[in-house]
Amino acid sequence: MSSPRPCRLALLSLGLALIAAPLAAQWTPDEMMKIKSVGAAQVSPDGKRVIYPVTSAVMTGDKSEFLTHLWLAAADGSAGFQLTFGERSATNPAWSPCGRWIAFTSSRSGRANIWLIRADGGEAEQLTDVKSGVGGFAWSPDGALIAFTMAEAPSDREEKDRLAKDDARVVGENDRTNHIWVIPVAGDGGGRREAKRLTRGPFSVGDWDWSPDGRSIVFAHTPTTSADDWAKSDISIVDVAAAEVRPFLAGPAAETTPLWSPDGKWIAFSCSIVPPTWRFANRIAIASVSGGAAKVLAPSYDERPNLLGWSADGRGIYYTETERTYSRLGLVPVDGGAPVALSPGTDRVFQATFSRGGAFFGLSVESWDSPPEAFVTPVGTWAPVQVSRANAGAPRHPLGRTEIIRWKAPDGLEIEGLLTYPVGCQPGRRYPLALVVHGGPTGVFVQSCIAARNVYPIAAFAAEGWAVLRCNIRGSSGYGRELRFANHKDWGGKDYRDLMAGVDKVIAMGLADPGRLGVMGWSYGGFMSSWIISQTRRFKAASIGAAVTNLMSFNGTTDIPGFVPDSMGAEFWDDPEVYRKHSAMFNIKGATTPTLIQHGEQDPRVPVGQGYELYNALKRQGTTVKMIVYPRQGHGLQEPRLIIDAGRRNLEWFRTYLGRAD
Repeated sequence: MSSPRPCRLALLSLGLALIAAPLAAQWTPDEMMKIKSVGAAQVSPDGKRVIYPVTSAVMTGDKSEFLTHLWLAAADGSAGFQLTFGERSATNPAWSPCGRWIAFTSSRSGRANIWLIRADGGEAEQLTDVKSGVGGFAWSPDGALIAFTMAEAPSDREEKDRLAKDDARVVGENDRTNHIWVIPVAGDGGGRREAKRLTRGPFSVGDWDWSPDGRSIVFAHTPTTSADDWAKSDISIVDVAAAEVRPFLAGPAAETTPLWSPDGKWIAFSCSIVPPTWRFANRIAIASVSGGAAKVLAPSYDERPNLLGWSADGRGIYYTETERTYSRLGLVPVDGGAPVALSPGTDRVFQATFSRGGAFFGLSVESWDSPPEAFVTPVGTWAPVQVSRANAGAPRHPLGRTEIIRWKAPDGLEIEGLLTYPVGCQPGRRYPLALVVHGGPTGVFVQSCIAARNVYPIAAFAAEGWAVLRCNIRGSSGYGRELRFANHKDWGGKDYRDLMAGVDKVIAMGLADPGRLGVMGWSYGGFMSSWIISQTRRFKAASIGAAVTNLMSFNGTTDIPGFVPDSMGAEFWDDPEVYRKHSAMFNIKGATTPTLIQHGEQDPRVPVGQGYELYNALKRQGTTVKMIVYPRQGHGLQEPRLIIDAGRRNLEWFRTYLGRAD
């Protein structure tokens, strides 16, 4: 792609719901909260109807939460209506094999349970009544049973001790592992249904799938529920009638996402490289149910495929994957042939589901200038039909045009990023530039709607008259295994120089004002933002969210203690120097950049102490710093008012230190 002109009109084709936008107002964090999330459509077995979830923010009185309800529509997009209502969300819809019923999960009874509702509408009926809450669920092929997972419930004695405040907890013991249960859809003479437990033992169930004959369930499992145990995932099979488990795949790779072939003779799964790594590299593999060595299939572009299901003829496995800044739907043949792309390489991104019977894909599609909506496309032809209008009433303020730019890193590696222009951008004029760094580091910026809610509100930044650069630097997903692995043992090294080269690119284009630069990022993006202020004074302001600031103390307090040793190539007691060299806290002396710190108080992934370390170090040096702690929040903010608060504070912080475009 050739280099873009420094500025173009910001009101070009806004697409779908944002077309023909009135110009009376502008995007703000409050306005962005009005964009609804739309989940991928689930297509009925006969292909005539679809159901999809729509999520919106509720901020009334003492409520600040997201509410999801289910909508039902014709597959040709001709008609649609809301199917579920109430003050509690309804999520995870699934059609019965006959197409007459829809199961979903809801906490309307107090905990997450499975509910049934007729596809033609009516009152929903509660199917399960569990103590700990239902996780995933799926109909049996004949529709007689529904299997589900749930965590081990506390015993009566444990509940009694909790109420008596005699409930000291031993770290690493009494893990509430997940197990598989089944429950009949039809009740007995009195309408009662008794759930049957299928798995038990020292493991926790992950993804799973029914066999075509309904006699068995294949499932992935890890030793505990610890996020660090993903690399130890194996696969087993449980007999539904006997509740007997037999091992199927157990090896040094992480084997996940098992899917039964239509003829019941094979199981497809995702297989990691050996040893598994947090930089991730997976292939699709198949193994015979009767035994024998697994067959690893041809690699996908990014080697991070998300398995959807087998083709109806059993000759291939469908998957989705991020490819650069968009989504790709593909099929990998089981005969060893190269993957086949089924969707075009465009500027749109999507989530996908696979219909029972294998005739349709359900989608949730969006692009930088179009909010998400539900779509349906036949398996044989990529021809998405929009079936939802969830964001038809969304605000239609002008958006800053977003496009891909590319530049060379100092070592010659080509780096790609998304550049959003200020609204009303004028040729020959320079603007403040906000540099945003993604998390991960294996995250990736894609061309999703820039008006969607975010603690870093891209559309609002552009409305303020700022340019925004989001860089997919080395370490990012979406660009192949080689680039994703290129920052190993080098956080804050070449990846930092990738970012600086991107900023220099936008300055050289004549767009960015080199005297008004700001930087921000969450998680690894927070790590890099804190690293940047320890390395350079070229940025006039920084906002640092959920940041890893001290690799050593982070590694001793996070819920993923294997992550940094994998990234740095050593435990801190074996190579303390690599931890010191790549931590902002050991390089923070002399930092002068005015810094806003934002952190969730209950963050298990990057504990809030990481933010306090940076705050105190800057404050004691006399650097301008403000820290905001968000109560009840984990690694990401989950409450609408707190997301708005974070966005407002970021806008105000950068207004103060970068100024408005005017």
